[in-house]
Amino acid sequence: MRNGVIAIHRDGTLALMNDEAYRIFSLSRQPHDVGCPFSEVFRSRPDVARVLSGAFELSTLPNRAELRLKDSDRVIGYIGYTLSQVKDDVGRAVGAVLFFKDLTQVEQLEERERLRDRLASLGEMAAGIAHELKNPLAGIEVMAGLLRRQVPDSVDAQSLLADIISEAKLANAILVEMLEFVRPIRLQVERTDVGNVLHQAVTLAETKATRGDASVRLDVAPGLPMIDGDHHQLCQVFTNLLANAFEALEGQGRIGITAVAEEVEQDPGFASDPRAPTLAVVVDVVDDGPGVPPDLSDRIFNPFFTTKPQGSGLGLSIVRKIIDAHDGRIDFSSTPGQGTRFRVTLPVSSLSSWFNRPGEARPDE
Repeated sequence: MRNGVIAIHRDGTLALMNDEAYRIFSLSRQPHDVGCPFSEVFRSRPDVARVLSGAFELSTLPNRAELRLKDSDRVIGYIGYTLSQVKDDVGRAVGAVLFFKDLTQVEQLEERERLRDRLASLGEMAAGIAHELKNPLAGIEVMAGLLRRQVPDSVDAQSLLADIISEAKLANAILVEMLEFVRPIRLQVERTDVGNVLHQAVTLAETKATRGDASVRLDVAPGLPMIDGDHHQLCQVFTNLLANAFEALEGQGRIGITAVAEEVEQDPGFASDPRAPTLAVVVDVVDDGPGVPPDLSDRIFNPFFTTKPQGSGLGLSIVRKIIDAHDGRIDFSSTPGQGTRFRVTLPVSSLSSWFNRPGEARPDE
């Protein structure tokens, strides 16, 4: 049976419990379970024992009810159940049966949908707040600049006002990144030369972070195929990755950027033939900096997570969001004391996957 079944006698002893019930409750079958008080069998599952104990006490037994399974105040699963009495020929209740089904995956899917709705609402609210805050921040920056001109001889005032302007610009930059993060990605797809994107990204990264004496080596394979992508947003991806590398190196060290064409496995969810490989452009951005501690590696793509004193924690989240929109993939590896590698894989042609997604328009439409 795909459902769990538990039967008990009127005296509270266990009469039957099938394999599915043992699996759902994560219990191991013991030879003496049948005939043992159910309170002993379900000692580690008091919620289940409480439901069974009401089989002969409640006037109306639960039908299609739900129960959360807990372990040390932590929810570990959900079941949907019906509790019924077993009666003899004269109508006396001689036992009870609990029929139930594991609803854990169903609840998880529903919770994901609820979370997605909450995040969408939160994103709209954050976008609205960020937009409203940009105007007063701009006013603070302008007024502080005007005030600096009126007190040219006061060193203390000049220093204080310079700090105000700097902090206002930093807050505005964070708000811009917040707006980029919460807004839906809208790609302007065109035939894009990844080599040109990388050359432009190196130049732009130097305006976002101090390069110092760090060396950058760019190696683009000859004959690299063009891809279907958004030139501007891909440039933003590699600019952010390079700016992070500059900051990690603190003016010393080496950065290597390579771009090659490789055959990679297709996404089985969208590929017409999942077994057939597809051509992709693979870009590695490698630095020989201090690396990332292992306990932080799983969190670097999380929104608002940063180790920088003045970072927003949104840069890598935006990077992954843009790459996902291109049907691509970003992988990360780091060894403390030896450096960090980001690998970006971009399919040469991603438009076909958009045509295969029912109800979705192409990103440039």
